[in-house]
Amino acid sequence: MAAPSGGVCFFRTTSANGSAWSRSLMFSVKMAACVARRLGPRLAKIASMSRTFHCSTVDQSGGAWRVKHGFPINPSHYGPLTDLPDWSFADGRPAPPMKNHLRRKERNENLARRVAMISAEMDHGMEKWKAKQNERKQQAEEKRRNRLQPKGSSQEQDPK
Repeated sequence: MAAPSGGVCFFRTTSANGSAWSRSLMFSVKMAACVARRLGPRLAKIASMSRTFHCSTVDQSGGAWRVKHGFPINPSHYGPLTDLPDWSFADGRPAPPMKNHLRRKERNENLARRVAMISAEMDHGMEKWKAKQNERKQQAEEKRRNRLQPKGSSQEQDPK
């Protein structure tokens, strides 16, 4: 990306792997950098004057609807189109797992292992906390029983 002195930005829209998504993302990032460089100090003034100006990331198209209906924001994260094989043999045998499927499966297994480990740690911590609370109650009860007892007629009253 180069910005000549005339204020015009030139973009190279092809990436090494050449995917359309990465090209459009790279184009958007480069264009935003070019616009930010051109506007410079005026951005703060525009932002303070206009309540509709924001610099957040663009939402995934239909992402709010997907979340509302229990689907992932990105349809490629999980679901039958992502998790099931793309093809099978004509005689019914399943296709060998694809590279990305194996990667997702390993990531999910690691996540499940981590959740189980953290859950076990939480259970252990709760047990220790309950044991500590019981020990404190027993110590308080022991202190109450070992207090000096009043003498005389007040001895007939119930101790607190």
